[in-house]
Amino acid sequence: MDQSVLVAIARFPDRVHAIEELARNNEDFRSLCADLADAEAAAVRWEHSSLPVSAARCAEYRELARDLAAELAATLDRHLK
Repeated sequence: MDQSVLVAIARFPDRVHAIEELARNNEDFRSLCADLADAEAAAVRWEHSSLPVSAARCAEYRELARDLAAELAATLDRHLK
């Protein structure tokens, strides 16, 4: 299974089956999972950075990850209908 899909599953462990199904059949969903994984990874990198802008960049990527997770949740909700 793709690492980015595992990130989505970690975020929504109660929706494993829906995530796996959408990831198998929907390229846009896989792309959304990849974007979430990238945002979370970037936040972690900035969190460990010693650069003066690190706190601001970390916050930006955390916010982006929250927004992407909300979009992912909305996609999952639509899938259930």
